[in-house]
Order: sequence, then C-alpha cells, then structure tokens
Amino acid sequence: MSSIRVLHFADLHLGMENYGHIDPATGLSSRLVDYLRAFDALVDHALQGDVDLVLFAGDAFKNRDPSPTHEREFARRIRRLSEHVPVFLLVGNHDVPNAAGRAHALEIYDTLDVPNVYVARTPGLFRIPTKRGVVQVLALPWIVRSTFLRREEVRGLSLQEVQQRMLERLYTVAARLLDEADEQHPLVIAAHATVQGATYGSERSVMLGQDLILPPHLFRHPKVAYGALGHIHKHQQVLSDPPVVYSGSLERIDFGEEKEVKGFVDVTLRRNKGGAWAAQWEFHPLPTRPFVTVEVEAYGEEITDRILQALAERDITDAVVRLIIHTDAMSEPYLDDKRIRLALQDAFYVAALQKDIKRPVRLRLGQEDGVEALGPLDLLRRYFQSLDEPPDRIDTLLQFAERILADVP
Repeated sequence: MSSIRVLHFADLHLGMENYGHIDPATGLSSRLVDYLRAFDALVDHALQGDVDLVLFAGDAFKNRDPSPTHEREFARRIRRLSEHVPVFLLVGNHDVPNAAGRAHALEIYDTLDVPNVYVARTPGLFRIPTKRGVVQVLALPWIVRSTFLRREEVRGLSLQEVQQRMLERLYTVAARLLDEADEQHPLVIAAHATVQGATYGSERSVMLGQDLILPPHLFRHPKVAYGALGHIHKHQQVLSDPPVVYSGSLERIDFGEEKEVKGFVDVTLRRNKGGAWAAQWEFHPLPTRPFVTVEVEAYGEEITDRILQALAERDITDAVVRLIIHTDAMSEPYLDDKRIRLALQDAFYVAALQKDIKRPVRLRLGQEDGVEALGPLDLLRRYFQSLDEPPDRIDTLLQFAERILADVP
C-alpha cells in the first residue's frame, strides 16, 4: 500500500482580534483577515499537495459562542476542503459549551451530516476512508469532568483525586478503543489536551493545576503511528516514538508568542520494515503577522534621538509593535512623543508605548504621615505607589502579600 498523507493543524482561534483595526469597507477586523490568510494558505497546501486527510485538533474559535461571521468564514474553508478531502474536527476547550444541553461550536457539521466531515465531541474511534486507504483516528477531545464522572463520585475529593479518577476512566476508554483498532490501517491519536513534558507558550492557562495532564505513555502503543495534538500554541514534539506533536497555532495571539514560528504539520504514514505503521512529519511555517518589542534605555537631552535610533535598527513595517522606554524623571521632559509616534507610523499596530520612569523612592515614615498607625499591607501599597506601579499590578501584588502574611504564624 502507498503512503497516506495527513495535514495536522490546531488552535485557529477565530475571533482573537486584539491589535487590529476595523476595515470600514468590509466591517471585518484586520486581525481576522490575518487569521483567515493563514487558514487559506493551509487549505491551498492541502489541495495542491494531494493530502489524503485534514485533521484539526481543536479550538476553532476564540470562545464557545462564535459570531455568525466567524462561523461563516470557518465554514467556507471547511467546505472547500471537504469537497476534495476528508476533514476531521476535534472539539477543543474553546469549543465546549458551558452547559450540558448546549451545542458545541462544531456541532452543526454533525447535525447537517455534512459530507466528508467527521466531528468528535466525545472519545471514540473513527475509521475514515481516504483515496489511499482507511485512516483510523482515536479521538480524545477536551475532557470535561462530567463526561467521565458523576457529581456524587467526586464529592469531597481533592482536585488531585478528581484528576486521578478522570485519568483512570480515560485509560479504560482508550484501552478499549485501542483494542478495537485494526492493525491493517494506520492509527492516529488526536487529542486536545496538555501532555506531560510539553513546553507552554503564553496561552498557558492561568488555572495552573486544573488541566488534566496526559502522560506520554498513553500514546506508546504498537498500533499508534502518530499523535496529533492541540491546545498548546507552541509547535513542538513531545514524544519521538511514536511521534507525538503539537502543531501549534496558525497565528500569533500576543507578545508571549512573539518569537514562536507558526504553521502546521504534514504527516506521512507508511509501513516500516517490520510491517507496522509509522509516521514521518514535517513542519510547514506560515507567513504570519510579526510582533516586535523594542526596548530601549535612554537618558538626558538626547533621549528621543536614542529611541528613534533603536526603532530604526528594527524592522517594524507591518508589525504589531510595543515600545518600552526605560529612563528617569530628569530625562522625561525631553521625550518628544510626536517624533516617536511619527517613527512608528509604518507599524501595523502600536500595541503599547510604555514609559518606565525611575523615580527616587521617598518614603516618609514620620509621625506626621500617620505611618506608625498603618498596617503592613497599607505600607506596601504606599511603597508600590512610590515606584509608580500600575494600580492593577499593585492590587495583584497586595493579594499575594495578603496570602503570605496569612500563612505567617
């Protein structure tokens, strides 16, 4: 049998429209156009490259309630693909509704029984016919606790105990599905999840400890040829045998992804010398919107010239740019905002013009300020204010300080 090619991508996140402008002619966000441009490049590659299956590993939209415009643009491209090649859609955490009876963001394709489109909302084994043979996809969509556990089962359990119960159930389900898989056809595990050992990008959930962490050995099975992962935006391989790969997102979301290359994975499935199915893969980078941080330290009367020089040394044309200026209070009056903004005019979007002004710390602890009557949190607030910290950051720091003080005997 000839080899079978699978195009693997994930984390499209249509609707992430920060750092953009509204086009008055179309009413669309310029950042939506960026995401769609990347999606179109992927579709072109699939159709021109004679791909056998397109596998999407979850998170089509920014949230579970996409706008009709975002749904339309996604559907247009899925239709274009499905007219030529089977498309597999895995449900990610951003696609899952917040109530059991509500439809998920991709359910319409199942409801309308769209030809050549397969949707996985719950774990299952799909046998997808392609022009070069059947591809089996063991689907592990975003795991919702209620999918596996009844409420009374977890009452009184810690988060760690709940996650252990979920993993045990998942092992049982995965083992059953692996037993059902036919060794005559290649098997791909598609999962929208965090896999132990992965390196997180800026999209890492702040709900640290609440993600269900899948162990790599879940993918180590003689029948498994490839693991197609979604959820983490940074492209990476977390296991080599078999290859288990995060394709990463198609576009940058924020400055935390400034240095990450974005794209998709082209996978070739073929039998190895021992007769088992194995995978080789290649990452295809996409031309995406550059994010550029220009950080400069400048002082004195020539401060503006030094900032303009730093901007000239970087290519900011058509980029999302943030400028961070480190200086002091004596130099601040020499800053010429008009000249600086003129130098930024070729940027696609100026996300921030941040001034880090170092000011002398003058904490007066005398009786006249009533400081002796203040508690430690009030004193900390005054200290942070003297450093010109933003109010929201001060509140966050004080929350952590309060927790620390609460633990002091």
